[in-house]
Amino acid sequence: MVGLLAIIIGGGLLGMRAASFNDAVSTAGFPSSALFGKLGGEDRVNVLLIGYGGPEHSGPYLADSIQVLSIDPKTDTTTTIPIPRDLWIEGVAAFPQNGKVNEVFAAGVTSDGLERGGELMAAVLSDVTGIDIAHWLSIDFTGFRDMIDAVGGVTIVNPTAFSWATGPWGHQTGHWTGTFAAGELHLGGDDALAYARARYTSVIEESTDFARSVRQARVLSALRSELGSGGLGSIIPGLRMMDAMEGNVLTDLSVIDLFMLSSHLSSDRRVDVSDATILTATTNTIGQYILIPNDWTGPGAYDGFRAYLASELAKPIAGASSSAAP
Repeated sequence: MVGLLAIIIGGGLLGMRAASFNDAVSTAGFPSSALFGKLGGEDRVNVLLIGYGGPEHSGPYLADSIQVLSIDPKTDTTTTIPIPRDLWIEGVAAFPQNGKVNEVFAAGVTSDGLERGGELMAAVLSDVTGIDIAHWLSIDFTGFRDMIDAVGGVTIVNPTAFSWATGPWGHQTGHWTGTFAAGELHLGGDDALAYARARYTSVIEESTDFARSVRQARVLSALRSELGSGGLGSIIPGLRMMDAMEGNVLTDLSVIDLFMLSSHLSSDRRVDVSDATILTATTNTIGQYILIPNDWTGPGAYDGFRAYLASELAKPIAGASSSAAP
């Protein structure tokens, strides 16, 4: 009887904490769920993840990391679609001023706050990619760092050693800020953030947006591992994660949806969205480096890009079998 009472009281306190957390980070009500039925359905569930600097950084609301998690409920697999920050947006009704895709979030935030930033980015990318992106989550650098620290750091396997600098001067002169060795690495919050963000590196291949997105996915997968597979063992790290996310995360998904989404942070496949496949590097009229689809003919010409993504998503994932997602 005492044990049962403890469970009831503990469950009530956990529910209260979850409700408080939901109020702090979500525009959705508690308890509610937008994903429960969909993750057991037939159609893909697409969630946009946006990483940005935050008020303490220059260009605080320019999106630094943009990724779409596309979950196939029939096979319970996740495909990650990294969106390069330099992808050019023109001829899209939701963003008439035109610009790089990383500017879209900032434009929304400037016009009407973080919620509008997430909504605008999801709307623009739904148009450009042809993928129905119904939900979004934004997190600043502080939140990312603190989440990693909340679980005691993460362990990754880094395949390529590289040094990194915080800006172009260090890269050009060889004044490196730090080095990530090849092999197994345990990263605290600051190091995980540097690993995920490094652009100015000693290895050309590691300086691309696509390489950064791969490293980011590596950290997210390791974070998922630290959270455990559910049950009592996941409660403590889950509560610590809640503390880390408050004030640094905003999403249109409820805490219940976030719990379900957490099992899909480990990607089964990544789509190559780079200038080696579907995009071409060029400059705009004011000389900025931008990326446009290979078949670009003018404003709004994203048909080839949409077709490429649809084709990649339709390809089967090795080892996946058709079954209802739990």
